[in-house]
Amino acid sequence: MKKTLLGLVLVLSVMMVLSCSTLTSQAAIDSAFQQIYDKYYDALILDGAAHYTVVSGDVLMHISQNFYHNEYHFPLIMLASHNVVKDPDQIAPGMQLTIPDLQRNLNNAETKAKLKLYYVDISRVYDRRNRPQVAKSLRELALSM
Repeated sequence: MKKTLLGLVLVLSVMMVLSCSTLTSQAAIDSAFQQIYDKYYDALILDGAAHYTVVSGDVLMHISQNFYHNEYHFPLIMLASHNVVKDPDQIAPGMQLTIPDLQRNLNNAETKAKLKLYYVDISRVYDRRNRPQVAKSLRELALSM
């Protein structure tokens, strides 16, 4: 009986640790992204931004590829469209996205520095979502800016 109880306590403890280190609920994911959006939105330059209406089958990474020729710049679209996009995996047809001018943002030293930090913060959310390849690619892109 003691072994069973001890085993149960151990399993519950491991589950609690894992739940704290990964994001599984949509509310936790939305909250993590929103905190980051709030931190960096004011640094974004929206002059010259384009607009795009999501159609069926769209994925934010593909939209980023079409506009920026790099699918891992999708966080820039997320940030500019923070009032519409809560989670990049949850875009839907009809959403109106703002597509910032990437070069204009990178040409401004202060904005560029903040975007690098923003991409690293977004990568941490992807680490917590157990999507290490996306997290790694975002960090690499931040370093190459």
